[in-house]
Amino acid sequence: MPAFFDTKAVVGVLNATPDSFSDGGRFVRADAEVDLARAIDVAAGLVRDGADVLDVGGESTRPGARAVPSDQECARTAPLIEALTKRFSTPISIDTRKASVAEAAIEAGARIVNDVSGLAFDPRIAVVAAEAGAAVIVGHARGTPETMQDAPHYDSVIDEVAAELSASLAVAREAGIDDDLLVIDPGIGFGKRPGDNYALLARIAELREKVGGDLSILVGPSRKAFLGELTGDGAADRDTATVAACTIAFYEGADAVRVHDVAGAVRARAVALALRDARGEGAP
Repeated sequence: MPAFFDTKAVVGVLNATPDSFSDGGRFVRADAEVDLARAIDVAAGLVRDGADVLDVGGESTRPGARAVPSDQECARTAPLIEALTKRFSTPISIDTRKASVAEAAIEAGARIVNDVSGLAFDPRIAVVAAEAGAAVIVGHARGTPETMQDAPHYDSVIDEVAAELSASLAVAREAGIDDDLLVIDPGIGFGKRPGDNYALLARIAELREKVGGDLSILVGPSRKAFLGELTGDGAADRDTATVAACTIAFYEGADAVRVHDVAGAVRARAVALALRDARGEGAP
């Protein structure tokens, strides 16, 4: 298990994008014009609220989003990561599907690569991470952001996601990444129906068992559409539902959550771990 997740991590989202579904455009305009001072202020708030990791992204992977050229993605993220590493001791993750972006981010100071495609979009990204000794979050998705919500279907979501994550992990291991640097992410909302998302949240321990080993699991339910379908809230108003989902995730054994509202997730973690202790299990 990566050291960042030893105490049940809360990963704060820092999107340097103009088009992310709930927080795009906070400090970047249409191309690659990033307001570093504003971005650092936002990051400082996340750290103050208790973020254990800052996850920087320069390409939206929301359903329907279009791909961003790698040079533009680097321009949005590498200078920001360099500025963050000078200001904070909090580990930085780069949220990207592209090897060249991961490489630039690692050179700028990132210590984690978060690939929602499960190393499938650009397999060289695993080699880049391995050579740098970076931790890797191996996500699960079917299709690309443009297509992943076009009628997704699973006959047995836990079995199928576990099998596809296992295939991605094989790519990581073949590249030379040790298990103690690997984290799996079931990809809540990435090519999933609402019921698939509920199952993945409620059956985290089963998913871990089917994947095999004792790998850390990160869950990212933050402000996603399946919560809005339950509550009727728009993306910006889903933090309360996100806190509920994070509580369940930690209670069911997740090692980390990735969120926009760090303060709420920190409180969710406290409640979930107290309940696990009361059940006599403690943290897995």
